[in-house]
This record gives sequence, structure tokens and C-alpha cells, in this order.
Amino acid sequence: MSYSKTAGQVIRCRAAVAWEAGKPLVIEEVEVAPPQKMEVRLKILFTSLCHTDVYFWEAKGQTPVFPRIFGHEAGGIVESVGEGVTDLKPGDHVLPVFTGECKECAHCKSEESNMCDLLRINTDRGVMIGDGQSRFSINGKPIYHFVGTSTFSEYTVVHVGCLAKINPDAPLDKGWGVAVLVGVPHKDAVFKTHPMNVLNERTLKGTFFGNYKPRSDLPSVVEKYMNKELELEKFITHEVPFSEINKAFDYMLQGAGLRCIIRMDADVHGLATIITQRSKTSADEAYLSVFRLFYGSNPAVENVLRQCLELYSNSKDGSKDYDGAGISVRAAMDYLGTCRDEFRKNPKISYPTGLAVRENAIAQLSSVAMVIINGLFPSSLC
Repeated sequence: MSYSKTAGQVIRCRAAVAWEAGKPLVIEEVEVAPPQKMEVRLKILFTSLCHTDVYFWEAKGQTPVFPRIFGHEAGGIVESVGEGVTDLKPGDHVLPVFTGECKECAHCKSEESNMCDLLRINTDRGVMIGDGQSRFSINGKPIYHFVGTSTFSEYTVVHVGCLAKINPDAPLDKGWGVAVLVGVPHKDAVFKTHPMNVLNERTLKGTFFGNYKPRSDLPSVVEKYMNKELELEKFITHEVPFSEINKAFDYMLQGAGLRCIIRMDADVHGLATIITQRSKTSADEAYLSVFRLFYGSNPAVENVLRQCLELYSNSKDGSKDYDGAGISVRAAMDYLGTCRDEFRKNPKISYPTGLAVRENAIAQLSSVAMVIINGLFPSSLC
């Protein structure tokens, strides 16, 4: 899918739809309308399940809004922008955030508050704030949004004020964990304490999203991660493909893990196209950039993939060196297998990126490389 051809048009893609409370999500083909004024349509590459998603999916003590597309922790790439959007452009890397920053209201201009008058979280609203309509539909029937993000979809539409632009070198499967909303109460919950608890010099204090302003503050937090001042990998305990998103709910309900990354299937050619358009780089470099999007820089693997690309280019020029290309493909897979074997021997091993790589991440590294390679070579080679 070429991003340049989709701007202004309806996109059909997969989304995990919650048709009713507490029932497994269903992978459906949905239509995602183009972004309207002050809106952005983005392609989600990675998303994650939070207990807040589970809480509203169960609809216990909250207003039920169904059918709905949940999800609010994710990393993605801008596909197109609506009227009035000047801060973002196609190709930008962004984090959608469930609470926004309009930058115009008294709260946004204050250093003390992040409770934006226009874009603060609203769990009951299932439509876009601009026109009161949903951008999702199936056969003309609206599918409702969740907290303005709805990241359990390959494409979603978000108000520009709820998107934080981040360093394009940051791995998008880690960016979600930069701040924490501590607890979502039952709508009728009441907090009580004895006055002596305060008189004994104790302090009662609340926080919302760590008091971060999404657009202003999150990019700097991502930079701290890039500078190795923050460790996020230890919080990621599971990873599943989008088609198995209900497993993430199982892990959460069983208390089996902290965060489960949900990996959207890569539109490799679309991503490479948009990178080429944005940076005016060669197609070969764009494909390597797609690889880096998922797992950062890995020079050894990139060198093998460069050989694959070079051999493929030669074959198109008439040399037909398919045998050489096949050898390089196998070399790439062998290297990835070696990585996995070494990790099993020493779980604390560090790879060229300096990141501690878990076994399941290494397994997915293999699959991502294969997706890229399958996009470049005839299937008979692989």
C-alpha cells in the first residue's frame, strides 16, 4: 500500500473490535475515514494492552459503549494529516496519548497542570471531538473510538493535540511506557481517611499521567530512554501478533505479566515508500530504515540485508544472480538463528544496539527480516 495514494481516501484495514462487554475481540475489516480538521491518520506499528482497556471492556461500573475499538498505548507513523495540522507531516513517528494538549487553554499554558480543557480524557465519548462522528465503520455502521486513540486498529485517526512527535530513531515498541496513569476508579468510588492521618504530617496527593503534558514533555522522556537513562524492557513480559490479541487479555486477567506488546503486521512496502518520500533516500536505504523501526540498529544483520538488496538490484539489471541472493537470504537467517542461540546461553547478552534483547524479541526479529526479504525476493528463494 502506497501512502501517497491513500491520503484523502477511506482506508480498509484490520481492527480488533469489541462488539459487547467481556466478549473476545473480533478481528474485522473496518473502514477508516480520512482525517478532518486538526486530525491525523496514522499507521499503528505496535500497541499494548493496559488494564484500563480491560476495565472498560468489562464495563463493570462504567458506561458501556459498544461496538468499540480499544487501545491507547502505541507507536505509529503519520499517514496523512487534516486541515490545519502544521506540527506533523506524513512519515513522522508519534505516540498517541489518551489525554491531549491543545496548547491554548489556561491549563496547557500553566506549568502546574496537564488537564487540557479541550482534550482531557473522556472515557464515555466514542466519537471525534470536532464533529461528533466516528472515523471507523463496518458496512456503514459506526464503530466507536476509545479515549480518542483506538490503537487496536492498523490505522486510526487521532486529534493532533493527542499525538507526541518523537525521535525517529526510537524503537516504536518501547515508546508506550514513558509515563503511568495510576489507577482508574469505579465511577461511584469514594476515598475516605481519618483526619489524624493528615495531622500526623502525612501528605495526600494525586497525579494524572505523571503531570506530563503529552506533546511538550513526552519527547524528552523518550530521549532519556534513548540515552539509557530509563529502562523499559523489563516491563515487557509478552509479545503477540495482532491476530492473537485476545492472548494479551488472557495474560492480563491471569496476572501473568506486566505489559504485552501487540505487534501489527508490517506493511513493508508502504513504510518504505513513505520513508523514501520523506527523506529522499534510496529505496534500499528505506527498506533498511523499516528494519530499524522495529528493533533499532543492528549492523551485522543490516550488512547481510544490504548484500541481499545489492544482489536483487543486480538481478533486475540482467545479471540474474538469484543464487547469490538466495545465499545471502540464508546467511541472514543463519545469523538470526545464531543470535537466538547465543541469547539462550546468556539471557543478559547485549546486542549492537546496547539493548537487552529477550528471546521472543529475537524470534520476532527473524520474522521481520523474513517479511522484508519476502518483499524483495521471489518466494522460491526463501
